Amino acid sequence: MHRLGGVGLAAFDRQRESQRSFAELSTELSKTQIDHLHNQLTHFRSALTHFASTHRDSIRKDPTFRHAFQQMCSSIGVDPLAGPRKGGWWAEMLGIGDWQYELGIQIVDVCVSTRERNGGVIELGELVRMVSKLRGVESGVVTEEDVIRSIKTLQPLGAGYEVIEVGNGKKIVRSVVKELDENQATVLAEAQAEGGRIVEETLVTRRGWTRERARTALENMLLRDGLCWLDAQDEQHGKAYWVPSAMKWDE
Repeated sequence: MHRLGGVGLAAFDRQRESQRSFAELSTELSKTQIDHLHNQLTHFRSALTHFASTHRDSIRKDPTFRHAFQQMCSSIGVDPLAGPRKGGWWAEMLGIGDWQYELGIQIVDVCVSTRERNGGVIELGELVRMVSKLRGVESGVVTEEDVIRSIKTLQPLGAGYEVIEVGNGKKIVRSVVKELDENQATVLAEAQAEGGRIVEETLVTRRGWTRERARTALENMLLRDGLCWLDAQDEQHGKAYWVPSAMKWDE
């Protein structure tokens, strides 16, 4: 019995020694992996620094290049265009996080200055056009994607800025703290298809609404929400509504 007990203790000691050896090996491997990772990050940071100094102007001014850069960054899980707070070192190194916030300020400027006439709802393409004019750049330099990204940076302000899809691939930007209901979204979509003009008959024919529902939705948008204007002398229907956010403006 004593002999068997001795064998058992020896086996136990060998097992503990094996476990200790494995733990030391694991620690050594982990340290080696961490050192390797640090070296990779150092090389990557150096490469990005070189890329930033070489292509910074292209990222800021060329929308096609900027889009490709955003896609590349997204594929590796970083967002250097998110601004100094979210983008951290990436944004600081590239010097373009502030560009995104500057664009956001100009978006607010356009939305606030047009709110009295459109009720705080503006078509995305129209917003892009007006922001481009404000920046003094040609059409295409600022893209819808740029504007959408900047609007996302404004959401923490709690002012209601949001991009909403209203159907047929059309998008609008809401700049007031209120939700659009289903009827309003439908009216906006149809108004955009008609250049801003909408009548009860359009909603009855195309959407299958009852005339009462169409009338109520349009009157609510006029009287309650301030999202449209009334033309009480429409030549075809006697009464038509114009939605400023769906209209094209020359300014």
